[in-house]
Amino acid sequence: MAADQNPRATLGYEQARDELIDVVRRLEAGGASLEESLALWERGEELAKLCRHWLEGARARLDAVLAAEEQEELAAGAAEQAAVDAEEEAGGRPA
Repeated sequence: MAADQNPRATLGYEQARDELIDVVRRLEAGGASLEESLALWERGEELAKLCRHWLEGARARLDAVLAAEEQEELAAGAAEQAAVDAEEEAGGRPA
């Protein structure tokens, strides 16, 4: 299959988005035959899927980083609380 028919093989997000914008402009301008319009629409659908794929991947990466940071903060907070509890417990004992 040619790369032009399988954009997932070669296009990055920005390239797919830019080509999708061009496809939409060409469709909105009119003047294309029915067959050309259908081909443009099909290409636009594939490009839109590719853009969604890239965005979903980016969202998953962001969610993973944010979840890891949240876990680190929770662990640090728990360790800090344990240290405070230990100090209070040690301070409450007779010397």
